[in-house]
Amino acid sequence: MEVVHPEFAPDASLSREEMETLQRDLADLAAFADDLPVDPGTVRATSADDAQTELGEASGDGSANEAAPVVAGVDQAFVDDRAVSAIVALRDGEVVERVHAVADTEIPYIPGLLSFREGTAILRAFEELSVDPDLALVDGSGRIHFREAGIATHVGVMLDLPTVGVAKNLLCGHLRDEPEGYMAAGERAPVVADGNVTAPDGTVIGYALQSRQYDNPEKRHVNPLYVSPGHRVGAETAADLAWQLSAGYKLPEPTRRADAYADEVKARVRSDG
Repeated sequence: MEVVHPEFAPDASLSREEMETLQRDLADLAAFADDLPVDPGTVRATSADDAQTELGEASGDGSANEAAPVVAGVDQAFVDDRAVSAIVALRDGEVVERVHAVADTEIPYIPGLLSFREGTAILRAFEELSVDPDLALVDGSGRIHFREAGIATHVGVMLDLPTVGVAKNLLCGHLRDEPEGYMAAGERAPVVADGNVTAPDGTVIGYALQSRQYDNPEKRHVNPLYVSPGHRVGAETAADLAWQLSAGYKLPEPTRRADAYADEVKARVRSDG
């Protein structure tokens, strides 16, 4: 994919103050409202043919699959001081392409500055992608970020690609309506900005989404995901998409597949030295 905004390239040589300034500029350009090239309702984890088979209907001729949105899952793994970025592109639940890239990590992990550590590898992986995704789910935060510019926003703005951040931990903000007990699969709670976020207090910047849960969470439970808009997606639609792309696992299918592929590439890179 072509980089539309190279001026936001994640330069690890910048000072922390310069990095944070660049993130504020990114957030100013980011669109946290729906502007997708496809109907979000057509995005799903399994193919239409699979759904028809479950309903006892005859499968189609495959033409619907070709018209279905392409969703890319993005995840990272690490080998020593190198970041391995893996992208798995799916159409209607089927993998259509897998690509990866490896780049040196020039700075340590710093909360809020993840894209300056991992962003170069991700962008190089997108350069290898031959299909044009309609949407990308990125392992990491989008608007749930101190300066509203997590790694999903950084990548989304640079590529002008609709992106959703899917994080396993809450970086900042807080739940507006704290659930009583554990949420059931499919339930969500809004994450709102507070004094640690540049957005006005109370702004919904994402959702805690319960993508999977055990029947008796009091004995064994799954923690929620924290889903937020990266670019050209609204907060509620971001949560809808992550749920629609779930298929019985904690992670949505695109990032689950990318996570597995990243581990596969990591093993090869390590064995090659």
